[in-house]
Amino acid sequence: MLRLQAPLPERYTDASIDELHRWIGDARSTLGDSVFILGHHYQRDEVMRWADARGDSFRLSVLAQEHPEATSIVFCGVHFMAESADILTGDHQRVLLPDLNAGCSMADMADIGQVEDAWEELGRVTDLELLVPITYMNSSAALKAFVGEHGGAVCTSTNARAVLEWAFRAGDEGGAGGRQVLFFPDQHLGRNTGHAMGYTEADMAVWNPRLDLGGLTDVEAKDTTFLLWKGHCSVHQRFLPSHVEAFRAEHPDGIVIAHPECSHELCMVADQVGSTDFIIRAVEAAPPGATIAIATEIHLVQRLAAETPDKTIVSLDPLICPCSTMFRIDAAHLAWVLEELVAGRTVNQITVDPEVTVWAKVALDRMLAIT
Repeated sequence: MLRLQAPLPERYTDASIDELHRWIGDARSTLGDSVFILGHHYQRDEVMRWADARGDSFRLSVLAQEHPEATSIVFCGVHFMAESADILTGDHQRVLLPDLNAGCSMADMADIGQVEDAWEELGRVTDLELLVPITYMNSSAALKAFVGEHGGAVCTSTNARAVLEWAFRAGDEGGAGGRQVLFFPDQHLGRNTGHAMGYTEADMAVWNPRLDLGGLTDVEAKDTTFLLWKGHCSVHQRFLPSHVEAFRAEHPDGIVIAHPECSHELCMVADQVGSTDFIIRAVEAAPPGATIAIATEIHLVQRLAAETPDKTIVSLDPLICPCSTMFRIDAAHLAWVLEELVAGRTVNQITVDPEVTVWAKVALDRMLAIT
């Protein structure tokens, strides 16, 4: 998806970090409660120090909704997160993304045109009444609206199992009554959750949107329980079982914690697997002196290491790789957005089409009712 962020004025690009923090602080003080700054766990520390709340994408959107006094929500995250905040917040609130180039490569691996084409193709070989579309929170508002309109729901990495169990549960038991699910855009979360539910690889097939019928035969498309979109997180896919072997060779009593966006092969050999919030809680629960390798984005890992000095916390991948799109948001962009608000100008506002908002909210509300 093409997004264009205009270059910042030289005042910001040439400023020192101390100057930027002074400007952010002054603007923040001037704006008061009219602005609410959200910081996703993967953001840089220079941004997170100014966050009024930090967390995962959906939790932050809910928090924005719970602060109606803030007319400006500055979301330090990526595009789909700002869209979710715009869907949930009131009409009097505006959501701003400090850098429009902050997207999500995984979310961009499934666009609405591809999903609509897949649905049409599947309709020729299987019963769409028994096919339930499920989209991960890391997707565009348009995809959330699609699943809302077609009887599906959104899921997070925390509640993916509950949502998938709902998809297969009979209608008279409060479920969707599905026989198959089309899960997008992250194949790994779908696969790992399916295995946790007792399904096997024989119950799963990867849908490649670049190939006719996803690269499947008619029989595969009709009979496979989990149709997993060929998408992934570029950061989480880097972690390998060999990294676990190397870590355990050096730290036999060490603990490996992985995010479910990692490959199934990696999750199979990890000690614990769970969402970002799960990872944070697992680190808190680990005994003092523990050595923990975490398979997730480096900014969160480094923050946990700094905030948990009684434990040794490292990235499972020795070749540290930040989320390049999250990394686009820095103190310079945050200072610019806030100072523009002080001047009475709104920049980088993220808005979702009203009709898309209606159906996306249906999908989100279904998720909340399920969980």
